[in-house]
Amino acid sequence: MHTKILSILLRSDGFSFCITTDSEQNAKIKEFDFEKEISPSEQITKLSTLFEKEDFLQEEFESIEVIHSNNLSTLVPKPFFKEKDLASYLKYNIKLLQNDFIAYDPICNGEIMNVYIPFVHLNNFFFDKFGTFEYKHSSTVLIDSLIKANAQNEETIFSVHVGSNQFQIVVLQRKKLLFYNSFNFRTKEDFIYYILFTAEQLELNPETFKLVLYGRITKDSELYKIVYDYVRNVSFHPQNDFHFILSNN
Repeated sequence: MHTKILSILLRSDGFSFCITTDSEQNAKIKEFDFEKEISPSEQITKLSTLFEKEDFLQEEFESIEVIHSNNLSTLVPKPFFKEKDLASYLKYNIKLLQNDFIAYDPICNGEIMNVYIPFVHLNNFFFDKFGTFEYKHSSTVLIDSLIKANAQNEETIFSVHVGSNQFQIVVLQRKKLLFYNSFNFRTKEDFIYYILFTAEQLELNPETFKLVLYGRITKDSELYKIVYDYVRNVSFHPQNDFHFILSNN
């Protein structure tokens, strides 16, 4: 019997679903985007409706993985990590509420801990529906996927994963994580500013480093055009971004 796996990417402005089996390379992917960020109660309502109406979600799944995508995370090197101090790692960048639940994932073979706040109300929804399941932060999956994909690459790789109104930069140097951060943007000028500022801080020359683009960006987009104006070596990863993240997990 083949294991059927459902992976769910949760954002405050949309959901994505990916169904794979352990015997097939192809994935069934469906995305549902909203015009704006919606409230927790609206998220629950939309998820309930999708699971009631979408035929592909009526199947039986042997494994469920939920991936939380938000800006409520930070990376902590393992030598400085203590489980009792989770709130202290987030409080300088995030406004914490007293009842916030904080989780963490090991990444980079356990060398770094990713501390974050998941969408707890959505975790509760999936627990009621499926019982036990695994969940992670999207940056955990993204970083580990990129490290795995570049396991034989000694170059400095500057990866940019583009969403609808935010993007992540992951920089690998000699197969190790050098930099990770997530940025909100509204204009193409915002987009190139954060890329060039990051490169400057890391002392990377736009004439020589390799920039790889993932996600919601094409050669026809204004984002690509402005990047190409400033960075010499630009390429696209050939796979769909959601499929790439999950298939390399």
